[in-house]
Amino acid sequence: MDPKLLELLVCPVTKGPLVYDRERQELVSKSARLAYPIRDGIPVMLEEEARRLTPDEHAG
Repeated sequence: MDPKLLELLVCPVTKGPLVYDRERQELVSKSARLAYPIRDGIPVMLEEEARRLTPDEHAG
């Protein structure tokens, strides 16, 4: 994931920051409790494609 691209991207729901999860290939929005997938190097920034964070993930 390009660090410069990550600086520009925000959560489409909350407009808050995203955290890159390299292991899961996701961009995580803690404020929205969503994880957006990265497919073939391209972030899929659609709420309906995002995975809901578990309570443990959100707390961590």
